Amino acid sequence: ALWPAWPFLPLIRRNGAAEELGLLFDAWGVAERTGFSSTVYLCCLFELPPTIEALLASPRETYDSTDELLDAHWRVD
Repeated sequence: ALWPAWPFLPLIRRNGAAEELGLLFDAWGVAERTGFSSTVYLCCLFELPPTIEALLASPRETYDSTDELLDAHWRVD
């Protein structure tokens, strides 16, 4: 109930007037895949690739930690 769009968490990054949309994906909870916990997929929740493999292969930004992700100005949308 606290995460209605699970396994996706919509993110936004505002750079002045420009906005970038991204998603965090619970790759471990869905597919038992490690190494993606601080990865922002550069796509919109409403335009997801059709498969998990396509999502994992899509453009993304990977960070070493959640703190780095926040330092890059990504916020929950």
